[in-house]
Amino acid sequence: MPSPAPPSTPTDLIGGWLTVGLAKDPDALALASATKNLSWRELQQQSSRLASGYLSLGLSPGDRVASLMPNHPELIVHYLACLKAGLVATPLNYRYTAAEIDHALAVSGAAMLLHHAEREPDIAATQQSGRLRCGLVRCGAPDARGPQLEELLDRPADQRDLSPPPPDSPAFIYFTSGSTGKPKGVTHTQQTFAWMTLLTIRGLELTADDAFLSAASLSHIGGSLFGLATLARGARLVIARRGEGPEVLPLLRNHRPTVLWMLPAALIALVRDHDAGRADFSSVRCCFSGGDKVSAELEREFTSLAGFPVDESYGMTECGLTTINPPAGENRIGSVGQPISGYEVSLRDDSGGEVPTDEPGRLWLRSAANTPGYWDNPRATREAIVDGWLDTGDVMRADPEGYLWFCGRKKQIIIHDGSNICPQEVEEAVAGHAAIASAGVIGVHDAVHGENVRAYVTLREGAPRPTTAEVIAFARQQVGYKAPDEVVVLDRMPLNATGKVDRVALKQMAMERLATG
Repeated sequence: MPSPAPPSTPTDLIGGWLTVGLAKDPDALALASATKNLSWRELQQQSSRLASGYLSLGLSPGDRVASLMPNHPELIVHYLACLKAGLVATPLNYRYTAAEIDHALAVSGAAMLLHHAEREPDIAATQQSGRLRCGLVRCGAPDARGPQLEELLDRPADQRDLSPPPPDSPAFIYFTSGSTGKPKGVTHTQQTFAWMTLLTIRGLELTADDAFLSAASLSHIGGSLFGLATLARGARLVIARRGEGPEVLPLLRNHRPTVLWMLPAALIALVRDHDAGRADFSSVRCCFSGGDKVSAELEREFTSLAGFPVDESYGMTECGLTTINPPAGENRIGSVGQPISGYEVSLRDDSGGEVPTDEPGRLWLRSAANTPGYWDNPRATREAIVDGWLDTGDVMRADPEGYLWFCGRKKQIIIHDGSNICPQEVEEAVAGHAAIASAGVIGVHDAVHGENVRAYVTLREGAPRPTTAEVIAFARQQVGYKAPDEVVVLDRMPLNATGKVDRVALKQMAMERLATG
């Protein structure tokens, strides 16, 4: 039987996210994890029951429904239910503190919160959770207090209208990582999310015969978008609770995925797991990563183990997966790849003019998948979107063949003696030292040079501690004048909500160090 055709327009998806899989074989496996398997028929039934159950709790189309959930199949069912019912899914990072939960609930104006019972102490510490119009729904609770997700999933669906929502109605609110300030709510409509899905299917070259293993958080744009794109294509989705070897390796062995998606930090930990072997990756046709720089060290170690390199990609909450080293084309190591068809790219200087080939410029993007703006924040929307173009705030350069190379965030570029220094490039050089476990690089004010380069590092367990001079000399051999002027050793590297090195926290450390002399 030929592979079913993929959806081709947003209309194909809005109200019909599981159509391809149901048509192929309704009893085939659609969604799998270490603890649960669901067929296409079961996934359709459970998401319809939950959509009806949510509406029975007093929710109406357009209401925001926040979720604080780990990577469980139920979270995918929840997203599908919200899409069917016209509710606005509002995922919260599972690492959020009580204050961060409060911020997201207040900004979104959420009417309800779905949360796992293991986070109840944090929910109890919030102010907003007690003010939600439709209250709380618990998952995995040891008692029957209040509405339970499991009960809603088992409840027979009533005859409520689940006709496709309007294309321009909001579907998702994702919160940014907050790397440049308080997290903002990125809005996606039914139509922009459908476009992101279609372009993701195109960029990943997904077929209905693929099995996609997602080992990143389903509460972030990457995990949820890639998961729903897999299902929309009629392919099998396998989700890992955590991106750790003991969780991921059995899924690799038991489900034989063809596509693997992991963040760089989790992927390098998997590669270094003593139980991982080449045979574990023998079914994988493409392993792609993004969300942070894929280091040369990770590329070397992964290629040595798996027998093929990582495909690096680039995307944003505001527009989805935008560039990738094409799975069936050239994987240009170190590049984030080429723009996916459907995205227009413009690299501009500070005056708005296009920069020449191989010159760094600020990345602007235009597509039908772009966010219409930030939830209840017209000022931020005006600053980010100009004449239909999204200002990403990232600096890239394009080579003659159109491959893009990430240079850093505009606000985090270090200017030393008039030269622009990309912190990621220096971090990669420093982290290549045998004794360094992780590195974060920032610029610190200097009256003579403008900014000096400071590296914060953590050390590998059991490794001899190198001197500052040794680390600087090691980095200088690779990046020359860009090497750090200072090296500060930390017990633990601060990470932001998405697991990236938190340069805002490092900047704060630098300011506190300056204040104390």
